[in-house]
Amino acid sequence: MTGSDIPSSFRLAYVPGVTPTKWVRVWRERLPHTSLELVQATAAEAPGLLAGGGADAGLVRLPVDRGVLSAIPLYTETTVVVIPKDHVATAAEEVSLAELSDEIVLHPMDDLLDWETLPGRPAVERPATTADAIELVAAGVGVLLVPQSLARLHHRKDLTYRPVPDAPESRVALSWPEAEVTPDLVEEFIGIVRGRTVNSTRGRAATPPRPAKDKAKDKAKAKRGGAGGGSGTRQKPAAGRKPQAGGRTGGQSGKRGKPRGR
Repeated sequence: MTGSDIPSSFRLAYVPGVTPTKWVRVWRERLPHTSLELVQATAAEAPGLLAGGGADAGLVRLPVDRGVLSAIPLYTETTVVVIPKDHVATAAEEVSLAELSDEIVLHPMDDLLDWETLPGRPAVERPATTADAIELVAAGVGVLLVPQSLARLHHRKDLTYRPVPDAPESRVALSWPEAEVTPDLVEEFIGIVRGRTVNSTRGRAATPPRPAKDKAKDKAKAKRGGAGGGSGTRQKPAAGRKPQAGGRTGGQSGKRGKPRGR
């Protein structure tokens, strides 16, 4: 894919908590003439945005409909509980779900965790968003369980968080619209997030590969030159001397032939 074959831009959707900065930087180094446009979307909006052509690929949260979107899981996030800094749970390095049984656990409408049974005691109403739930935690109304990246995104000086090892986790994936052939720029981005070098077989090659016919010629030359010590040429007899019987020269054998008797 060179010259006019390269699209002028690539649209990458991403959801809150996901930071695409390092991948965007590599993209701009490798494809300086193809701009990368970032499109922010909520976790709920992102799959529809991709399916509708609003972005070429996206960093989303699983699950997605695999009949509509392709996806490559990238990593799994630790779940944490967001609590006030003076909460008793701050004395521990991590918290179990059982230890939250007496807490009011807020359950926002945009919750990202797949709960079979929500721990703790339910709040009177569900907050509309995670940001609203964070405000309620700061007001002392309850606690909130979220992927760690969202706890960092909504950081406040009066709040902190602790890991909850036995809570459901959120998985982040690279996703794009399902197609028989993956678009070239999507392949480029896949290579970047997977850490492929620019010269890898799936990435952009710095030097084009040699044609197969040239490789075949090299093999044929190597076979022909094998009998001559790898040089591929015959040695000429020394000046002023004739080859011995069988076409060999004294220079090849390393010994002089005996003179014939007169």
